[in-house]
Amino acid sequence: MKVHTLDPRAPWVISTHDLGRRPGSMRTMKPVLPAPADVAVGLIGVPKDADVELDLRLEAVMEGVLVTGTALAPLTGECSRCLEPLTSDVEVDFQELFFYTAEDAGEDDQILDGELLDLEPTFRDAVVLALPLSPVCSDDCAGLCTECGVKLAEAGPDHRHETLDPRWASLRGLVSNNDEDDQEA
Repeated sequence: MKVHTLDPRAPWVISTHDLGRRPGSMRTMKPVLPAPADVAVGLIGVPKDADVELDLRLEAVMEGVLVTGTALAPLTGECSRCLEPLTSDVEVDFQELFFYTAEDAGEDDQILDGELLDLEPTFRDAVVLALPLSPVCSDDCAGLCTECGVKLAEAGPDHRHETLDPRWASLRGLVSNNDEDDQEA
């Protein structure tokens, strides 16, 4: 149960004044809001203050205000295989019931602050759950060479490193000497 005083001027705070407490009343809105900070996981996230396009429906119900919506936000990050920068978009659907009173709400439920609701936590939860834990620039990204770090897509198919088991390293000299002896005879 989250109860705190909201700033009506904050971008993610929405007034429900025009809905009243009349179940069945509804309104739609399509605001474009600045992305909050730290909406990210690992290598990818929504840049702070990037434009987030929302398509919202607010409905008054018996217990509170039901907010149903879709958010479209840009993403920036880096590929988990080759570490190249990448950009894309994420589109998420969400639905949250904001209760009129704390008595009706459960421990983790959102509560209206008078006629105001804060949509930022709902947006943040929906986006973070939709973000890939290992983003890739393309499905067929080969990544980096584990030996030298070169990008495998640029290195070519014949890129190899000779690896010698250190336990056999001292025998390597014997093999090459025997080859020279065989050629001299």
